[in-house]
Amino acid sequence: MARMRILITGITGFVGSHLAEYALSRGDEVFGSVRWRSKMEHIEHLRDRVTLIESDLRDLLSVRTVLEQARPDYIIHLAAQSFVAASWQTPVETFYTNVVSQMNLFEAMRQLGSNARFLVIGSSEEYGLVEPDELPIRESNPLRPLSPYAVSKVAQDLMGWQYFRSYGMHVLRSRAFNHTGPRRGDAFAESNFAKQITEMEAGLREPVVYVGDLKPTRDFSDVRDIVRGYWLLLERGTPGEVYNLCSGGEWSIERILNFLIDKSTLPHIEIRQDPARLRPSDVPVLRGSRQKVESALGWRTTIPLEQTLTDLLEYWRRRIGSRPR
Repeated sequence: MARMRILITGITGFVGSHLAEYALSRGDEVFGSVRWRSKMEHIEHLRDRVTLIESDLRDLLSVRTVLEQARPDYIIHLAAQSFVAASWQTPVETFYTNVVSQMNLFEAMRQLGSNARFLVIGSSEEYGLVEPDELPIRESNPLRPLSPYAVSKVAQDLMGWQYFRSYGMHVLRSRAFNHTGPRRGDAFAESNFAKQITEMEAGLREPVVYVGDLKPTRDFSDVRDIVRGYWLLLERGTPGEVYNLCSGGEWSIERILNFLIDKSTLPHIEIRQDPARLRPSDVPVLRGSRQKVESALGWRTTIPLEQTLTDLLEYWRRRIGSRPR
């Protein structure tokens, strides 16, 4: 099999670092765009095996330079403001970062005549408000985004369709449902819970976990399964098509919290709601159908969420354990 050249924007992030590991395990050549202030901790162990290119994806000339240096066969655009809650505080920055960066990548590809296969990273948040009779969510469901982040993802999604139709570019579109695992940022509920619990175990805080709304249910997958799905889409997905990546099951945020508490070494942990963690509006239920991607590519999740959450907790124990007590 020929060695592929893959460009990963957002390579230093949660998903980007796992994707870089996966590509390297296959023997492919990995390039990553980074900002001058990017934190390297997630890819420190990969630094001598990947080529990093400093750039500002919001600047077209900078993006052209990245593409000219990387000459990729595959492009996976993971760089984004990806935290739903933060998008309420910074809606303009979220939209500008997510939408303009992708527009520049497409324009640079068009100007340079690139034939790379490009994966748009959408989100289940695009579906937004879902009626009970619309579950499980299929790709044909209407899009009713309920946050600035979700709106930005709809724009990226439809932009991918437009460039496919207008210019014949090899654009694949994904809508991944929630995914987690080691290296997940502590801005996200399940990782924040794991971090709080680990800090309690280390004696760094009182045994009280602060939470937002615990009622919503989400379709969670392991990031390592999602990364495998992204790669299959790049390899064999049909350009122009959109694919859900999901487990087909659902866990409430409360169930995740209780699972992590049960895994704790502490005898008792109090649960206390923090009003600052509540959102102006939230999607109550997200559960997807993986039928399309499973039929087309044979992809399905393989790692149970119990294992994922256990790995996440151990990740935080390794990190917190290195701190002075």
